[in-house]
Amino acid sequence: MTTDTDAPEADIGVPAETPRRLRLMPPRTALPHLALGMVFLAGYCAISIVRYTHFASMSWDTAIFVQEVRDYAHFQAPIVTIKGVGYNILGDHFSPVLALLAPFYRIFPSPVTLLVAQAALFAGSVAIVSDTAAKVTTRAKGLCVGIAYGLSWGVQRAVDFDFHEIAFGVPLLAMVLRNIVLKRWYPAAFWALPLVLVKEDMGLTVSAIGIVLVLLRQRLIGALLTVYGAAMLLITVYLVIPHFNPTGQYDYMSKLPGNSPTHELLTAPFGLLHSLISPDVKLHTLGYLLAITGFLALRSPLVLIALPTLLWRFTSSNDAYWGMDWHYSAVLMPILFLALVDAVQRSEAGPWEWLRAYAGRAVVPAVTGIAAALCITMNLPAANVLSPSTYASSDRITMLQRASATVPDGVTVEANVTLMAHLAGRTQLYWIGGDKTSPPQYMALDMSYGWSPSAPTDVPGYAEGLHPGTVYQTVFAEQQFYVLKLVSG
Repeated sequence: MTTDTDAPEADIGVPAETPRRLRLMPPRTALPHLALGMVFLAGYCAISIVRYTHFASMSWDTAIFVQEVRDYAHFQAPIVTIKGVGYNILGDHFSPVLALLAPFYRIFPSPVTLLVAQAALFAGSVAIVSDTAAKVTTRAKGLCVGIAYGLSWGVQRAVDFDFHEIAFGVPLLAMVLRNIVLKRWYPAAFWALPLVLVKEDMGLTVSAIGIVLVLLRQRLIGALLTVYGAAMLLITVYLVIPHFNPTGQYDYMSKLPGNSPTHELLTAPFGLLHSLISPDVKLHTLGYLLAITGFLALRSPLVLIALPTLLWRFTSSNDAYWGMDWHYSAVLMPILFLALVDAVQRSEAGPWEWLRAYAGRAVVPAVTGIAAALCITMNLPAANVLSPSTYASSDRITMLQRASATVPDGVTVEANVTLMAHLAGRTQLYWIGGDKTSPPQYMALDMSYGWSPSAPTDVPGYAEGLHPGTVYQTVFAEQQFYVLKLVSG
């Protein structure tokens, strides 16, 4: 294994006698990887901002996080009215790391601030993966691994989704794995510590990192990290989140195996194996996860760090966790690709000639080709980022812009998904029927999708039914989109 000090290209362009402590600029060898990160930053920003400006949000997540970060920016408790009146979001998921975005949101109070931050965090992980690969292989191979990682379907699905807190987990995991690959044990443990502030389930991942360090004969720090991760998981799930939750419980407990994170910790290997038996969608997801590294990641013990995320997803009763959509696979990407990097150097030093040849000459071009091919076959957003049609407006987009403009700043609003991200930062926003204490001043309803069994035809009557004793007037109605104003009640 090579390290920073003996990597073939570590000091290219820097005189040998120049002490490292005197360098005021990053080593020149890092610059191509930083440039690659900047390219992906531009692409990720384009993807997520176009989705936002085209009113194509798929859920309420961006709006929820806008409300949370907005409150942090004004030194207030993170009350997310979309989840309910007076609902403290720390009673839903434990993600205090989002407070780091508060200064940026205070200066640029827009949902786009969160989307750009997410793009920057993902793009930063591209540079980390690329540079790490270069340090143990070559610059060209490092860039190829970085490109394959940046184009990976797990990252692209997350970029193409709403903002989510896991954006912080991705570069943190990349830094943890980078330092393990480079045998920097204490920095690896240091970067693992804040993962528990990203989301409560990351405690399991931190424990897995500790177990891997033990397997790599770093027994003391590995054992401490294992205990720390497990303890933080139990503390947040049993104490912190119930303290802030209005019902005094962890709402996602019923979706865990055995209705308990303790059960999940104790039965992890058996639960994961059992969960893979059925249905086929889980095997499909697992196959794609392994295929993006040419299956060579299995050669590295670092792949074990992916098991906790696979465990809670595949053993959950929520089938949305099982597949390849949304943001759920993003945290697995740095684990798998840096496990690949570790596997390359292990294989090249191993006894099997065929594996040395595969790792040394074939796998890096293969994973780059796989990533590019999946962009096209899965119609991932990177395949269309340079197409003018991606940025074209439409009558519906223009209509929704006008509809949004009819809702004044500072009012109370109930809405469904379509306008939520655009209204969350400038109104007091609720989900439809979410404020039972007083009727909202406005309602913004997209009747074109999401209704079961069918959308109401009398929209003012529907609004008045949600809030008895009120009268709502239609102030905007086009293409099955309605904005209603409270006139009595």
